[in-house]
Amino acid sequence: MNPKLRVFLTAERAFGVESIRRPAPSDVADTAAAPTPPRAAATAKPSVASPPSPAPSTAMKRPATAPPAPQPAIVSTFAEMTPTFTTDQPFTAPLLPTEQKIVRLATLDETQVRGCPKCRLCETRTQTVFGEGDVDAKLMFIGEGPGENEDLTGRPFVGRAGQLLDKMILAMGLQREQTYIANVVKCRPPNNRAPIPDETIACTPYLLEQIETIRPQVIVTLGLPATRFILQLDLSMGKMRGQFHDWRGLKVMPTYHPSYVLRSYTPQTRAAVWSDLQQVMQLLGLKGAGKKTDVP
Repeated sequence: MNPKLRVFLTAERAFGVESIRRPAPSDVADTAAAPTPPRAAATAKPSVASPPSPAPSTAMKRPATAPPAPQPAIVSTFAEMTPTFTTDQPFTAPLLPTEQKIVRLATLDETQVRGCPKCRLCETRTQTVFGEGDVDAKLMFIGEGPGENEDLTGRPFVGRAGQLLDKMILAMGLQREQTYIANVVKCRPPNNRAPIPDETIACTPYLLEQIETIRPQVIVTLGLPATRFILQLDLSMGKMRGQFHDWRGLKVMPTYHPSYVLRSYTPQTRAAVWSDLQQVMQLLGLKGAGKKTDVP
């Protein structure tokens, strides 16, 4: 040790002061065993390579982003295209007198159908087309939906197809006013396309209430969409027409739509339709307007 330092320390001890304490052997051992204390958290720097993500408070968590809505499946089968309902259980409600039928149908039209917002067709329609005719009719015609002329007038089958239907009815020995005419949907599909499932589902209660109220003996379905909808069959028109089908206690005769007859105005098509109508006439006891071999 430096002689001068030794003298300085000796003098301090003489006055009872110790500037530098010599560590005891136990102190040396404890100091060697104790780990180096970590730095304060405020001054600690996170690792640049992989910083730990602090767990956020539950109250501060953001709501999870909702998963994207599933895309609708592509319609590829008849079952996916057609809403289902019973076809074998007869109507059980009592048959109403004429006055009550008129009131019931008028109320259905005024309170539900005219302002119906249940599907997208309400956005493009001019007006709804409820249906018209004799509420006590034995014969009911059902098409798939209104066209342009029907959308403008609010009446079913008033265009070229309607004019042909009128001639068909006259050939059966009836007036148009003695039948009841309606469509599966009450609003015109854009560009006269076929109704799609949700549109048909929206209108199904209206049509079924019309049928239940009128309770005809025979329904003639005009065209493939209306026929498949009523009968719930995935068959071609060629396999369904020409024979009666039982439906909820009523008889259904499928036949070609007047629009199709106009497009395919051949003796074969016209004779097929007339053959279908003749079976209806026979069942209803109609003599017709004279001897014919096909529709007008």
